[in-house]
Amino acid sequence: MPFRCFWLACLCLLACNSSNQIARFAPVAVPVKHVPYSTEELQRRTFEFFWQETDTVFWQTQDRYPTIQFSSIAATGFGLAGIAVGIQNSYISRQQGAQRALNTLQTLWNMKQGPEKAGVSGYKGFFYHFLTLDKAVRYQEVELSTIDTGLLMAGVLTVMSYFDRDDPTENQVRKIADELYRRVEWNWALDDPNQIAMGWHPENGFINADWNGYNEAMVLLIMAIGSPTHAIPAESWADWCSTYEWKDEHVIFGPLFGHQYSQMFVDFKGIQDPYMKSKGIDYFENSRRATLDNRNYCVRNPFKFTGYSEDCWGLTACDGPKDTVIQWQGKEIKVKGYNARGYAANYNQDDGTIAPTAAGGSYPFTPELSEKAMARMWNNYPGVVGKYGFKDSFNPTYTFGPGNEKGWYDVDYLGIDQGPILIQMENYKTGLIWNTLKKNPYIQAGLKKAGFTGGWLNSIQ
Repeated sequence: MPFRCFWLACLCLLACNSSNQIARFAPVAVPVKHVPYSTEELQRRTFEFFWQETDTVFWQTQDRYPTIQFSSIAATGFGLAGIAVGIQNSYISRQQGAQRALNTLQTLWNMKQGPEKAGVSGYKGFFYHFLTLDKAVRYQEVELSTIDTGLLMAGVLTVMSYFDRDDPTENQVRKIADELYRRVEWNWALDDPNQIAMGWHPENGFINADWNGYNEAMVLLIMAIGSPTHAIPAESWADWCSTYEWKDEHVIFGPLFGHQYSQMFVDFKGIQDPYMKSKGIDYFENSRRATLDNRNYCVRNPFKFTGYSEDCWGLTACDGPKDTVIQWQGKEIKVKGYNARGYAANYNQDDGTIAPTAAGGSYPFTPELSEKAMARMWNNYPGVVGKYGFKDSFNPTYTFGPGNEKGWYDVDYLGIDQGPILIQMENYKTGLIWNTLKKNPYIQAGLKKAGFTGGWLNSIQ
């Protein structure tokens, strides 16, 4: 199955789950006073999503809030990395952060692993995409997810390298984080000699789709290549690069999350693999160009959607009003619920829905433009702002149906979209998560084996 078809199939599953939420888990929304935008206010509120919406039994982060149905292992990984951001900004103490990290890691380590169809949380060191709230086991029939496990492990390695003091709690954090990473049997997931399968179901085995470039899975491959216990071949990276599409002076991928997720954890500035060396740029510059293309498309605004401007832009995977068709400016527009919105030379999914995480997660690539976009959305569209910063998305064009007279505004925050805002704002300010993982021996090994050279890697022995 082609990558995009599989990805959209996953989105359909998520949308179906989201539209059938269990009402008893939905808390009553409490109005929050709207205050003028500031980067400090946005980052603090976004951090609070991970601190408050992680349960205190299994220490897993909710997939979304206030609509709650299951936890997300990828969001849990973002939350682990977010602990360091909280400490950096004095939202929490180092002791509080270390204890939260230890609670999470211990629970992950003790979750049942096995080939059974139900009653387990993972298999071969991988975890299921979503876990139930009551027992933290596989939710319905979701897949054992390689990328979501990868994003979880990126968070695990972050706390492993961040908590580096000789302290009983921090010593345990490092020990269990190391064990969790070493337990993942990355090579088991090689469905192709050099390509990792996107997922596995106990009912019928590996999904008929493999990870090939270019998308959010760079950090997954780097960790899999760098593993001291269950590594995939170093040649996997060259195979990955062989599937790139280079157009408009960069490797293309439509939704901006594909340019953000791996670079939340790995600083690609100044380091190059053979492919990027041949193009004369690095992956950081590649993402900068892709972000500018995304913004420039929104500024051109070929469908004349309401709200799009130089300071209001951003297309990526996010919630939307619903799957329907509207008439707009004499054209038939297919509006979507959750969908992988985006723009590239080979990709156009646009229905007027803007996701703040698209600009917010691009802070290091386009800091001035992202800051202006965040301020514009916050100040001019207060309906998309709440207790945890930006809700997932909004569509000023969609004025159809009761309650949408002034446009459609999402009710939910999504963990996988909160993470890029929180972490990338910090990477731009201080380089915190990047600098933390520069110290990690597994990230170093993965990059070197994949053929990366130059920049900060030159100082690593």
